[in-house]
Amino acid sequence: MTEPEIAAFDFSGLRATFVNCTLKRSPETSNTQGLVDISAAIMRKHGVEVDVIRAVDHDLATGVYLDMTEHGWERDEWPTLFARILDSDILVIAGPIWLGDNSSITKQVIERLYAGSSMTNAAGQYVYYGKVGGAIITGNEDGIKHCAMNILYSLQHIGYSIPPAADAGWIGEAGPGPSYLDPGSGGPENEFTQRNTTFMTWNLMHLAALLKRAGGFPVGGNQRTEWDAGARFDYPNPEYR
Repeated sequence: MTEPEIAAFDFSGLRATFVNCTLKRSPETSNTQGLVDISAAIMRKHGVEVDVIRAVDHDLATGVYLDMTEHGWERDEWPTLFARILDSDILVIAGPIWLGDNSSITKQVIERLYAGSSMTNAAGQYVYYGKVGGAIITGNEDGIKHCAMNILYSLQHIGYSIPPAADAGWIGEAGPGPSYLDPGSGGPENEFTQRNTTFMTWNLMHLAALLKRAGGFPVGGNQRTEWDAGARFDYPNPEYR
């Protein structure tokens, strides 16, 4: 496909939210944000409306309920952030590696997403059905695939659809070496990271557009509201075995 053909793609009408789970509050430089910016720029170039949330800048309570002020916490900004995420067709969870695993903020965001997973959409499916998820990981220690697996498993478990090659990341030399945006790190010039970030971004847009055109994820055998009403969608009745 030629560059003009690529340029002709228009994903207007799609909305993407990137949640940066860095431990650094604004305006401190976030290496994870450096990789988020690349993916977001590609999306914006093709008409996607992009929202970026740095979770640590917000007063998020710990817990697995949508509004933790109803469960003893004084403040909780999650309901506002949740509304922004729910309004999006694409969600990318981005974060650093610490001790070979996702950051504490990444874990917290996933727990708060889980809090909404029992909600249903207009079709009676779980509320994240028809939405697409991806992962971005940065760090200077091993663990990109481990961290991405955790994020992508969690997202699909609560209802997100995951396209091929839905993760991207960069790690420098193992140990206390340079981070992605540090001068001379080689991160922005790394072709493997460039390719994976680009492919992830395009695959997220393609799948989100397919689902949007289809009116969401296909309905049939997956409606919680119908199950609760007694439907069993061909699940075998033990009485007739």
